[in-house]
Amino acid sequence: MEPTALPILELGVLLLLAALAGWLARRVRLPAIVGYLAIGLLVSPFTPGYVADHDKLQLLADVGVVLLLFEVGIEVDVERLRQEHGQILWAAPLQTLITGGIATGAGLAAGLPPFGAGAVGLGVALSSSVVIVNITRSRRRTTTRETEEALLGWSVLQDMTGVGLAIILLAVFGSAGRSPAFAVAGLAVFVMLAVVAAWLLPHILRRLRAEHDLFLIISVASGLALAGAGAIAAGIPLALAAFVAGLAITESHDAAEARRRLLPFRDLFAVLFFVTIGTLIDPDAFVQGLPWLALIVGLVVVAKVLPAYVLARLIGLRAQPVQLAVGLGQVGEFSFVLGSAAAVAGAIGPQVYAAILGAVVVTIIGSSVIVRVGGRPRELKGTSLLDDCGVIAKGALGRLGKPLETDLSADDGRVIGKRSRIGWLAALRHHLVPPRGAAYDARVIWNRCMDRRGACIGH
Repeated sequence: MEPTALPILELGVLLLLAALAGWLARRVRLPAIVGYLAIGLLVSPFTPGYVADHDKLQLLADVGVVLLLFEVGIEVDVERLRQEHGQILWAAPLQTLITGGIATGAGLAAGLPPFGAGAVGLGVALSSSVVIVNITRSRRRTTTRETEEALLGWSVLQDMTGVGLAIILLAVFGSAGRSPAFAVAGLAVFVMLAVVAAWLLPHILRRLRAEHDLFLIISVASGLALAGAGAIAAGIPLALAAFVAGLAITESHDAAEARRRLLPFRDLFAVLFFVTIGTLIDPDAFVQGLPWLALIVGLVVVAKVLPAYVLARLIGLRAQPVQLAVGLGQVGEFSFVLGSAAAVAGAIGPQVYAAILGAVVVTIIGSSVIVRVGGRPRELKGTSLLDDCGVIAKGALGRLGKPLETDLSADDGRVIGKRSRIGWLAALRHHLVPPRGAAYDARVIWNRCMDRRGACIGH
């Protein structure tokens, strides 16, 4: 038997299980990421049963997170953000600084060293780009287009601000065996490499535009090479270096085409990234770290969601402030990257690291679910809604917790649903496990029965 047969089989089975778990998670109105994390926990060395080859999985996961954040960096369009959401350009960085400062102070007060407290603080301040993209593209979303654009723009500016602060933090505190001067010199070398790539890569891609295979190879190789160079020269995590590399070439039109061609590979490897996070969750350390988990989740709510809401109201965004703030209310890939760097440096213990991983799971579930039932639903007055029995229901939407504006009625005038008051808990229950044929908030019927073009897709 070939020596690579078993690893290939293992990888294929893991991807199939991850796909199944993601599908099941979506059936119960949870993000697919939760399913990927569950599969990782299932094959981790901390749970009974089969243990996956972590080293091979980690290599593929590193490739995934590099491509993921390289693509996120390419996606940044500061000029477009300035034109469409100019006030976000200062509000999002301010929220990142406020959240990071409060969370870092809380970490210091809880006894963490400066590097550990800073890593936890920045991890809390940054949201998950993957989760936010899923929120804005979900078929069951209730966000307005303005809210979705504001969420994407806000998270990108968070990343830009947070990565800059993280690079400084890692250069000063996190470079094991390096003096600060040597770390700064390595960072300067990486910046020069990024500048050269920003000038050279678009020219190469433009010449290879018709050569689809070479175009893709150069795109992927550039992201991996720049990320590796940043990790070696500047001593920063691969993921942060990949984001900076993508940011360096974002202004190029050809970079946008590279991003489009990278998306399928990014999605595939990103699955392995979240599976790998699941393999790192130690249930024993997680139980011991529950107080830390409560602290981190509390900081997400108090130090991130609340300031984001206040700032969104203050600058007068056309977005729904509650949904914007809740949509940002999770920790994700950057939190994991920073937490891993702090754990390797010995700045945080296993309990704190397990709490960070637990916070990734808890906050992703919380923000993804609550954002669908928070704020004002889309206005769908006068829209025909098909239930699974073929009955056409007409009705206006009401805010959750408020009566519907009209009865839900069939075409023949027969009333099939009365106006009713739906509380937060009832709305959340109906959203997660809606009773078959029930007539309640018309938004839920719309999302479950109609696609974007208005075609019936059933329950």
